[in-house]
Amino acid sequence: MKCYVPQVALLTLFLTFFASAQDQFSSSDSKFLAMDMEKSIITNTENLKNHTTLLAAMKAADMDKILSYHGPFTVFAPSDMAFNTLFSNTSSDLLDPKNKEELKALLRYHIVAGEFTASKILKAMCSGKGKAVFTTVQGEKLTATMKGIDIILTDTMGNSAKIIAADANQCNGVMHEIDSVILPKRISLLP
Repeated sequence: MKCYVPQVALLTLFLTFFASAQDQFSSSDSKFLAMDMEKSIITNTENLKNHTTLLAAMKAADMDKILSYHGPFTVFAPSDMAFNTLFSNTSSDLLDPKNKEELKALLRYHIVAGEFTASKILKAMCSGKGKAVFTTVQGEKLTATMKGIDIILTDTMGNSAKIIAADANQCNGVMHEIDSVILPKRISLLP
């Protein structure tokens, strides 16, 4: 007879963390979570005061057209503070037209095709024995794991970002606010 105790214990652990994480997410950034589900990712981002750099970057890289209509997408949205931490003195370089392809690659690394709510990410981690690997629209891997009650995303360089507000539903997908910028590879935009 096969013993399922480890799988049941792991599932129970993830469900407990999920319930705690949902409480934390729901009390995070209420403006971020209170987006209009009838509007697109871009339209809702235009109304966020803490994501002006992300919006400007999406427009500079011509990603706004795709994220206005197509989908569904899951967007891991760095806040302005996350961009400022990484690009402290180079934000003007970030949006420079000569850096458009690199900026597009950076943004595409924050987008996964399909709609992955926090519960779907947690289910994928449960099925993956504690981690889930997603392929971004850039074509590179992004790994999700748990640290305490937080969902942590790790890029191919080993940098990580924590989801600080989850499940902002849009008509063409879902957004999760993250506390840092994740990178597909070393990019020349960095100091």
